[in-house]
Amino acid sequence: MSESQPRKKSIFLSEHVPYDVVYDILTWVPVKSIMRFRCVSKSCNSIITDPIFNTIHLDKANSLSKNNNNNGYLLYMLQKQYIPEKQDFNELSTVVYNKDQTLTEISRFEIPITDISILGFCNGMFFLCHDSKEILYLWNPSIRKYKMLPPHFIGHYRGVAHGLAYHSQNNDYKILRLGFRIAVKGISAQVYTLSTDSWRKVVVLLDSEPNNILIDIDTEHCLFLNGALHFIVHSREYSFILTFDVDDERFRKIMLPQNFFGGVVCLNIQSLAVMKGSLALILFSKDIDAITHSICNIWVMREYGVVESWTKRCVRVDWVRCFYGCTDNGELLIEKADELVSFDPESLNENILAIEAIDYTANSMESLVLLDGASISYDSMESLVLLDAASVSSE
Repeated sequence: MSESQPRKKSIFLSEHVPYDVVYDILTWVPVKSIMRFRCVSKSCNSIITDPIFNTIHLDKANSLSKNNNNNGYLLYMLQKQYIPEKQDFNELSTVVYNKDQTLTEISRFEIPITDISILGFCNGMFFLCHDSKEILYLWNPSIRKYKMLPPHFIGHYRGVAHGLAYHSQNNDYKILRLGFRIAVKGISAQVYTLSTDSWRKVVVLLDSEPNNILIDIDTEHCLFLNGALHFIVHSREYSFILTFDVDDERFRKIMLPQNFFGGVVCLNIQSLAVMKGSLALILFSKDIDAITHSICNIWVMREYGVVESWTKRCVRVDWVRCFYGCTDNGELLIEKADELVSFDPESLNENILAIEAIDYTANSMESLVLLDGASISYDSMESLVLLDAASVSSE
């Protein structure tokens, strides 16, 4: 009895911790640890599964990530591995890009679905697509759950572009799907909302000239910035950035700088990026004076939405095969002939990255989204994590 009494006293004393204090403490606990707290008591589980708590927890995680003391985070796919009792699978790794230009791995996740491509990443959520079919998924590796999205509207399009966005006002996620047909003016648009788990059509209304026929959309690159998704669109007469505001769900134009193609010969890469918090257009083209080099034109919009604020920097770099984005301090993440490097366009210094092809650059975010939704759990961190609210022990 002498050994059991202190334990009862400890449990009894825990009841005297104010609810507000427990609530505040839990908002600062990392996701992997907070999943274990679901099994402590019904009250803890009730707190953690509350949508308002999830919003507060994500906001604090976001603020901590923004205040990082490094050059940002890199997400990259490890090469496919084969295990006899399993199918081929990919692993996704998150590394810190330190100030001294070294890398430190902080997490590694097995992607639960084979033969997929990553279409987007936002606030801890991944947007996946099956390679052979247009089956779409949302995946939250922090809680080891994924969700197959309902079928979207089918159409025969010349090209299709996707974008994943976080709607901060509603603590919700939205997916935009754009489709276009060559020599046709209109763009077909559909929006998926996680909270309703449904697709709906939206109308793309843009001021355009009668003969301004759409000819191309950059389907490979979509940028989420300032609460909006951004795509590069080419029409018969000019090119522009098409934006979709996830709050009011309106489409708008941001005009590209005048003559941004001026002097560009044999363009091989064009992409939108965030450079030190600003919208940027990155162009790589062949250097006609040196066949083994590329010319990099960097256009930065100093004041968002103000066309007159576009400024240009032009630098020469060894031949570039792929561009992946920018680090927090403005370095370009590029793939050259046989290596990945970070390139500083101001100092012209390069740093070789000892990792495989990068998929995305992003803040290292964790979230509780999909925690209690109609999603699929897999290979739980602990068996207790899979217990639902009904099986949580009482206080």
